[in-house]
Amino acid sequence: MCIQTVIGIDPTLPEALAYFDEAAPAMPGYMSYLAPSGLARLATYISSEDFLPLAADGTYSEDNLKMTKAISAWKMNNKNVVAEANKIANNIEKTAEMTFPADMPVLLFTPKEDQETTDGKNMLTFFETQVTDSSASKIVTLEGHHYLHWTRYKEISEEVHAFIGLISDEK
Repeated sequence: MCIQTVIGIDPTLPEALAYFDEAAPAMPGYMSYLAPSGLARLATYISSEDFLPLAADGTYSEDNLKMTKAISAWKMNNKNVVAEANKIANNIEKTAEMTFPADMPVLLFTPKEDQETTDGKNMLTFFETQVTDSSASKIVTLEGHHYLHWTRYKEISEEVHAFIGLISDEK
């Protein structure tokens, strides 16, 4: 039996912009020249810590960090990344009315935030509007930043295994 579910790590969901009354982000076209011009490589050389996984020392090998830095310099804001960023508004417009099926189990991970809008909204309150009525649906807040999988992979793995066990038991 195939069980359909969604597991997201700080996902961007279509209704977020409306919830926070924000405009879709965009990138100027000139950003696509950073990698081919060598400016991205220069940026990673000058400030490599801004392009490496934020994790405790020893989490990643030196070879892995070197590879991450090289990939960042090579792919940072390439023409595909810029094009994708500039399609966000169009993609959100096309998907804004889509929701998860009411009985679909949804597991969302989000960074713990202290920031709230003046009317008390934050990512946790937004995700609470998105989870379904499934008894397995859950939101997990973790210390960290958007790239939670860099630093909280153990907790994420444990939660995912428990989630899969729970939805398997329900079906």
